[in-house]
Amino acid sequence: MIKARELRIQKWGNSLAVRIPAAIARQAGFHAGNLVRLSMQGSSVLVSSAGQGELSLAQKLAMFDPQRHGGEAMVSGRKGREIV
Repeated sequence: MIKARELRIQKWGNSLAVRIPAAIARQAGFHAGNLVRLSMQGSSVLVSSAGQGELSLAQKLAMFDPQRHGGEAMVSGRKGREIV
């Protein structure tokens, strides 16, 4: 568990913002583009994952299963520089 930290709330347009330190984001499994849910519990604000959001190319490739998705299908013959 990462030690609690005190952070300063900053103004961001008409809203307020707090930056999530990298170590905490890693432990929570947060990545840029993820969706989060904000909720209140007493006087505390909770930030929790609300799903994957937009996946990076690396994340999409990591999920690719050649057995499930099969091989590449060529609709037409090779063209241009594809011809060896």
